[in-house]
Amino acid sequence: MNRLLCETADVPDGGKLALQPEGSPELVVFNISGTFYVLADTCSHGAAALSEGDLIGCEIECPLHQGRFDVTTGAATRRPAKKPQPMYRCQVEDGRLYLIDADESADAKTA
Repeated sequence: MNRLLCETADVPDGGKLALQPEGSPELVVFNISGTFYVLADTCSHGAAALSEGDLIGCEIECPLHQGRFDVTTGAATRRPAKKPQPMYRCQVEDGRLYLIDADESADAKTA
């Protein structure tokens, strides 16, 4: 079952939104030119909230050690981050953003 995350209008272009849906880890939603991406909010390098970092183009910078991740792939792009950031599949429907449960999608990334 897909779970409602937010209204697409809640995340402006070039923006981000932290949230924690019931039964899920803390997540951060990014809007890059009208395409939405969902990553785990807790940095894979340290215990910092990526939602508190700066979004620079398609990269989110961790506020703790300034490591960076590509929000479109989850890949670590700048040290000290090395491990990819867990990503979650989502879909837009009628102006709402839904989380696609991993149970229903073999493509869901939960590294």
